[in-house]
Amino acid sequence: CAPGMLQRGKTPGAPTSGVCRPWGVRSRGRRALHAAPARSREVMLSRERYSVQRLPFSRLSDSDVAFFERVMPGRVVTNPEELKPFNVDWLKSVRGCSKLMLKPQTTAEVSQVLRYCYERNLAVNPQGGNTGLVGGSVPVFDEIILSTVLMNQIISFDKVSGILVCQAGCILEKLNEYLEEQGFIMPLDLGAKGSCHIGGNVATNAGGLRLLRYGSLRGTVLGLEVVLADGSALDCLASLRKDNTGYDLKQLFIGSEGTLGVITAVSILCPQKPKAVNLAFLGCQSFAKVLETFTTCRAMLGEILSAYEFMDEKCMELVERHLKLSSPVTGSPFYVLIETSGSNSIHDEEKLNYFLEQAMTSGLVTDGTVATDDKKIKASTRLICISLIHQTLWSLRERITEALTHDGYVYKYDISLPVGKLYDLVTDTRARLGWSAKNVVGYGHLGDGNLHLNITAESYSHSLLDAIEPFVYEWTARYNGSISAEHGLGFKKKQFIQYSKRREAVFLMQRFKAMLDPKGILNPYKTLPSSS
Repeated sequence: CAPGMLQRGKTPGAPTSGVCRPWGVRSRGRRALHAAPARSREVMLSRERYSVQRLPFSRLSDSDVAFFERVMPGRVVTNPEELKPFNVDWLKSVRGCSKLMLKPQTTAEVSQVLRYCYERNLAVNPQGGNTGLVGGSVPVFDEIILSTVLMNQIISFDKVSGILVCQAGCILEKLNEYLEEQGFIMPLDLGAKGSCHIGGNVATNAGGLRLLRYGSLRGTVLGLEVVLADGSALDCLASLRKDNTGYDLKQLFIGSEGTLGVITAVSILCPQKPKAVNLAFLGCQSFAKVLETFTTCRAMLGEILSAYEFMDEKCMELVERHLKLSSPVTGSPFYVLIETSGSNSIHDEEKLNYFLEQAMTSGLVTDGTVATDDKKIKASTRLICISLIHQTLWSLRERITEALTHDGYVYKYDISLPVGKLYDLVTDTRARLGWSAKNVVGYGHLGDGNLHLNITAESYSHSLLDAIEPFVYEWTARYNGSISAEHGLGFKKKQFIQYSKRREAVFLMQRFKAMLDPKGILNPYKTLPSSS
């Protein structure tokens, strides 16, 4: 079954003219997080924009720098120009003023650094690929940046169990490439896969595009190696599927955003690489149809369904306008990207085609395109064509974040809600803000109830922020949602945690923080509200 357009009255999967046209394909090899455009004006310091007061940490001295040079000669960065990109987040929304970045290669070096910083009361900002969206990966003031960029070694991989052990600085895409050669894949897939580090993924409990199929990192991560604030190393790097001896300590560090310890190595369970992958990009006339399509899809595709993403027409407009990508399906208020992954291409195509026929004839879907991974196609040019189409269809979804950065300043909200209420928040926010916002868009992982609400404006505005917050959080709390589904709280969201967690839970979290990091040197100003 070749990739082709779907229209009402046509057989799903039937090829049409120009089936191998690579819609909007650029000369890029793989999906990755692309660089945001440089801003003409320097990003305002976080301490000024958000009126934050520096905590009483020690200030860096020449003797401190000399010590670090002895520990890791040639891997200490003090040049202000070299430090600039590591002081600013990817969205160009927050900026610190660190004067020092360290690049350890081993857990022992991380331990030495943190032991020294703990004794000197120097604040530390752990940093992976710096792809976070809530300001959690860059300093707020002059914290020392502890980068895992050189901790990029694969330690072991067991082909029988599928268990990978690696250092925290391994780039997600590189891990996936390594595993594919062994017949496996990572259980995690993100738009930022070309830049993000696995340690950062675990520290933020990143969700991503495969969560619907493989679950969250809380289930797939089997063990961690972590260095605590005082420099002591905690080796919980288990490679066992089952271990019921005492408390599951690794769960404390998954999603802790570097505030409880620095993750230096990860043990993770990896699934086998699917032998057949199919994509369908569909147009729906209402969000109610999107929901009904999902219900039908889940029932009919069952075990082979690996992703169900939705986006509104505003998202597609921005992707086309700013990135010059062309969608093969137009004229619908909503779009859905469905991926199936399985072991039998004929079986999977039959199930997908049957579902598409049902969706078209019942009026759930009005237009669409499908790209199937037919192994019977032997011609290399045809295989390249299918690969490009798969890549391009995913780009329409994955590069929305990039397109938004070209549209102006972005206010980002990562919300988890009951699926039926998901888009109502977008509609109500759009009505509330009116012309004060440039664009209000909604997209996300509908399969696990995750909405990405994004608002753009020509520039940052306190008044617009006041109109958005706490409105968005109050709305979310009203329907028992979460104000952070997968991005974490970081610097930007920490003061709003009470909309998702009760006071007793927050207090217990603060007690954990005080126990593991009594001086508060690890990633200060992040994740938890200040203790009273």
